[in-house]
Amino acid sequence: MRKTVSILGCGWLGTALGKKLLAKRFIVKGSTITAEKINELEITGIQPFYVKVGPDSMDMDYAAFFNTDVLLIALPPQRIENIEEIFPKQINQVIQFIEKLKIRKVIFISSTSVVEKCKIKVSEGDEGNPGKPAGRALLKAEKMLMDLKETKTTVLRFGGLIGYNRNPARFLLGKTDVSANTPVNLIHRDDCVKIITEIIEKDIWGEIFNACSPGHPTKKDFYTRAAKIGDLPKPGFIDKYENYKIVNSDKMIKKLDYTFQYPNPMDYLKELEEWAYRI
Repeated sequence: MRKTVSILGCGWLGTALGKKLLAKRFIVKGSTITAEKINELEITGIQPFYVKVGPDSMDMDYAAFFNTDVLLIALPPQRIENIEEIFPKQINQVIQFIEKLKIRKVIFISSTSVVEKCKIKVSEGDEGNPGKPAGRALLKAEKMLMDLKETKTTVLRFGGLIGYNRNPARFLLGKTDVSANTPVNLIHRDDCVKIITEIIEKDIWGEIFNACSPGHPTKKDFYTRAAKIGDLPKPGFIDKYENYKIVNSDKMIKKLDYTFQYPNPMDYLKELEEWAYRI
């Protein structure tokens, strides 16, 4: 019998994942809040649903979205005031449907922002006190989902997503005070898709995993090259003191017996350079 995966927040990552799962004969449902995206999902073969998660209510066209074997939650906290209080309330709205419809398996897409910058190599369990409200909001949401008694949740803390023709240098346009020697914690979208797929196929639940490429070039090396490839202005780098973290993904690598397709973010830049040259 074909299994169903519902992707709550079927954006850039979720759509790519949905296509991969469809190729593996899963039934895939995807949620969005825009009519344009509904059309896009329909074209790919992903069953589209309108689902808008608020702090006090859930607005949707059909509750059938939550009739699923696996629910993947890919809702990043918005950059708004009081997100530390609002986001856990949004997750609580989702939890009500998880419990009501007895969804037994959940994947929550979190972020390495739940770990504070501490100038050290960090593993799962080294969260400390996240510096940004979004990180603290995600950490609260992780705990809420992991504490569900009848549901097994696996949390994936992805680094910054890179991939395809999205030049990462755009994120630093106009910046003049970037810490030159701070290491990056990034992961290619293809690796994200593969990791999620393997977790579903291998039935790995009740875990928290960091997921970043093992290679951590400095911001200066990575973004200077990215800017050059995209013919973009180079950010301004300074040798200022800054706490940082190097995210360790060894637990995930060992549990999944995982081999990164892009073990170093610089590998992606080589591909981006080739793509830019072709056009």
